Amino acid sequence: MPELPEMEAWRRALDDPVSAFPIVKAGPAHVATLKTFDPPLSTLEGRRLAGAERRAKRLLFPTDDGELVILVHLMTAGRLKFLQFGERGPKTPAFRLVFEGGSQLVLTEAGAKKRAGVWLLTPEEAEQELAHLGPEALGIDAERLAEICAAESRRLHSMLRDQRVIAGIGRAWANEILHHAQLSPYALSGDLVPAQVQRLAEAIDAELSRGLELRERGAADNRVYRVHRKLAEPCYVCGTPIARVDYEEHTVYYCPDCQTSGRVLKDRRLSKLLK
Repeated sequence: MPELPEMEAWRRALDDPVSAFPIVKAGPAHVATLKTFDPPLSTLEGRRLAGAERRAKRLLFPTDDGELVILVHLMTAGRLKFLQFGERGPKTPAFRLVFEGGSQLVLTEAGAKKRAGVWLLTPEEAEQELAHLGPEALGIDAERLAEICAAESRRLHSMLRDQRVIAGIGRAWANEILHHAQLSPYALSGDLVPAQVQRLAEAIDAELSRGLELRERGAADNRVYRVHRKLAEPCYVCGTPIARVDYEEHTVYYCPDCQTSGRVLKDRRLSKLLK
């Protein structure tokens, strides 16, 4: 799933193009992708977008009259692309906006399952839709993070991925951040001492900033990730092979030397930590 660095890179790339011309055609949209029906998409036609905004892993496109907001959640396989006039795009995108002059904003989604979503909302409805999200991960300071860690008392990898607690981090960047901070993914947030909280705050900022810079330059996953999906490859810090813990919905990658004092973490389903 695209996370904060990927979504912010897309936001920056889309901000100017989507606001350049009025919308002449809104839709069609896949029945599973469009999550609202009132107002209809046709209400957008003739309006101009004010640009692109982001909240956590979601993109928002407000109209310049302040009356409507398009909210997009890409989930795992959704992708947004801006097509210039004459540029070939998908025949049947999950969602499409056509602008005056022929440029298009299209949403595609790989695979049979359609999980990405598009909502057309009022600003108040959009605010309510996003009200459950925690503070933005990028720029969070050690003081605020200490409050969160003390209140949660849960495993760090799980806490970082919880959008209600900290918004914008998913499984991939949780792996990168915890390695940078030299903290075990299984460490309990409530057990962290101030120096560890400081390291974690610095790692969140450093890794998300690094990821954003690389994504803006068009870097692929294999260049962006240094721990995530690097099973058995040497740790870029110490050379120890990267290990992993498999769950049904995600995989944790970590360095046993840098993060767990040489211990190998066992799958939580077996409820133990190998000594």
